[in-house]
Amino acid sequence: MFSVTEMRTFELFSVSHITVLLMFLAVSFFIITFRKHLKPHKSKIKWTLFTILVLSEVSGQIWTVATGQWEYASLPLHLCSISTFIALYIFLKPSKKAFYFLFFTGLIPPFLSILTPEVFYQFPHFRFLKYFLHHAAITWAVIYFIVYEGYRVPRKAIWSGFLLINAIAVPIFFLNLLLDTNFFYLANSTESETILSFFGSGVLYYINLEIAAVIVFFITYIPMEVLLRKERKRA
Repeated sequence: MFSVTEMRTFELFSVSHITVLLMFLAVSFFIITFRKHLKPHKSKIKWTLFTILVLSEVSGQIWTVATGQWEYASLPLHLCSISTFIALYIFLKPSKKAFYFLFFTGLIPPFLSILTPEVFYQFPHFRFLKYFLHHAAITWAVIYFIVYEGYRVPRKAIWSGFLLINAIAVPIFFLNLLLDTNFFYLANSTESETILSFFGSGVLYYINLEIAAVIVFFITYIPMEVLLRKERKRA
């Protein structure tokens, strides 16, 4: 289960992968649909998500060190880790502005990572379980903040969030050059076949990344726009 060389047989849309996808969607549906019944227990949900996110980051680092796999690329500087740290911060210290950014990086991107994951180990390997639970918990945290804490995002946050992620990407780009890493997948696409594999190479790759980011940000905002309209009508 914790081996470095065993169980490296992950297959896209295999039975285990589809099962994980369905479980993710089922839990997401459950915490939204049954929110009225679950609100009295929101403190338990909050700290459960907090714990999952902390353990995901910590256990991942422990595994790489314990198995002799740790390298600069193991630093928690991918978008999922950035989203994790922001979510943990908001859990401890509520912040609307911090949530604006988390909303766009933590709702759809983790789902896309679950849909076309960059994972090489099959169920029930530790890396398989950690990868999917970690990414799922990021999205569940965003849903929690919206449904149980009442966080809302203005439309103007689409562009401010897009500019902020680009501002973060600039130093990450140069850090990749310095450390020979691939944080934010700015050096190249993923090793396994994911959505990024179809973005081309060179300048075209970066153009497609920017276009995809804008599209994802606008798509992400659609349910928020629908929610805000419904709330305005009820007011």
